[in-house]
Amino acid sequence: MRFAVIVFPGTSGDVDIYHAIHDALGCRAEYVRHSETSLEGFDAVLLPGGFSYGDYLRCGAMAAVTNIVPAIKEAAYAGKPVLGVGNGFQILTEIGLLPGAFRHNQQMRFVCCDTTLKVEQNQTMFTEQYKQGEHIQIPVAHGMGNYYADAATIRALKETRRIVFTYQSNPNGSVEHIAGIMNEAGNVLGMMPRPERAVESLLGSEDGLRLFQSILQTRGA
Repeated sequence: MRFAVIVFPGTSGDVDIYHAIHDALGCRAEYVRHSETSLEGFDAVLLPGGFSYGDYLRCGAMAAVTNIVPAIKEAAYAGKPVLGVGNGFQILTEIGLLPGAFRHNQQMRFVCCDTTLKVEQNQTMFTEQYKQGEHIQIPVAHGMGNYYADAATIRALKETRRIVFTYQSNPNGSVEHIAGIMNEAGNVLGMMPRPERAVESLLGSEDGLRLFQSILQTRGA
């Protein structure tokens, strides 16, 4: 598989996610600048964490109007895997591929720590390597990771089983302890925790690697 790693001004997790794909997963990864207009030839799209455009206006808002966004949407509508982590998740909500929005962490402080997640849905192209209900260790690093959606949206996410991960100890105040959700088609996943930082035992956990292995297994090499 060939993975596109989208890079915006202020992106800081691009090297981490490139390492996860190229070195840990053993697949081809390429950086794609926000100024590009095509993702032709790529099999999957990754939106890394960081602070695109310095988080001015609000997280992901300026990235949402860059040249590459129509190509990201095109890939999503074509059924290709699209993964946004951290700021990437925020961008996915800003461009309308996922519902909801983000607020400052409830305690109004930047949070950087390991978290325990529960796998709420393992019947997806991102999670089939996990067991249903399994607890995994994935780190977070964010100042605006407090996911919010109205009651109707939360109800729809629950009814369609689109809540993929939840926090076991909520680090930011996210509604319903939500750590990750997917779109109705099941090929777009947004999550605040950073699986690319949990792909080697040296980093404290290898639990994130199985997310990328799931993509590889379901989409083929």
